[in-house]
Amino acid sequence: MHFDIPDLRLFIHVAEANSLTGGAKRASLSTAAASMRIKSLEGQLGSRLFYRDSQGVELTPAGHDLLVHARAIMRQVDYIKDEFSQYAEGESGHLRIFANTTAVSDFMPDVLARFLVTRPGVTVDLQERLTHDIIRGVIDGSTDLGVVAGPVNAKKLEIIPFSVDRLVLVTPPDHELAGRRSISFQETLNYPHIGLREGSTLFNFLKGQASELNLPLQMRIQVFGFESACRIISRGVGIGILPRSIAHRYADFMAIATIELDDEWAERERSLIVRELEALPKCGKELVEEIRSQINLNSRP
Repeated sequence: MHFDIPDLRLFIHVAEANSLTGGAKRASLSTAAASMRIKSLEGQLGSRLFYRDSQGVELTPAGHDLLVHARAIMRQVDYIKDEFSQYAEGESGHLRIFANTTAVSDFMPDVLARFLVTRPGVTVDLQERLTHDIIRGVIDGSTDLGVVAGPVNAKKLEIIPFSVDRLVLVTPPDHELAGRRSISFQETLNYPHIGLREGSTLFNFLKGQASELNLPLQMRIQVFGFESACRIISRGVGIGILPRSIAHRYADFMAIATIELDDEWAERERSLIVRELEALPKCGKELVEEIRSQINLNSRP
């Protein structure tokens, strides 16, 4: 069995475009030539890779399996190019990172700024995604690195813990709950909440916890960032559940109070996830070490 790299790249283009014509265009081939190559690939594998109809093409189960492997192979090819190009052009490379809301909004910008300033040849694509999308992206090879909080149930991945943070209740300093040392999440549901936008990782997580209690999560307003949430809470509009590291950062210059949550799930381990650490390009392995050495979210009590 023989695989040509251009055929695998063509296969990926066709799969992502859901169109033989669209995939052929991306590969700079005629539709007829692309069709012949795909049929040849199917012949070598002894499996049909696409269902074809007038609307385009759709992957078969065998096609889905090949797409995962093909993406992994093409990333390895790109990694090899990046690894050896550094000898001629200096360090270079490209990394795609899927991360949760806290990572994207809080610590990753600072980490990446310090990392990239000394590596002018490295580029990064940082995207905010939900946890299940991050895990799926790492598994299917559509991202190099994932940043998540909480347990990860995926046997095919390497999980690299790098910090622990807690979720806390944030209130105005004169709120009736502000004097409490601790509180359960269920108790907070009696009050209107200030939270992140619909679809954010933290919002979805809290909504799920409320659903398990068969209680509604009363959202008074949803915003696009942690600073906005803290600012609105400080004005007395409502309360919110936020990472402790975030709350401590803004408590330095905003009038907010924090109360510990009693719930076991409030403490969350943050982890990096990869398919295989040793398979990352040099710059990817260096970034993993940078994150592990720089992040210390438990430095404040």
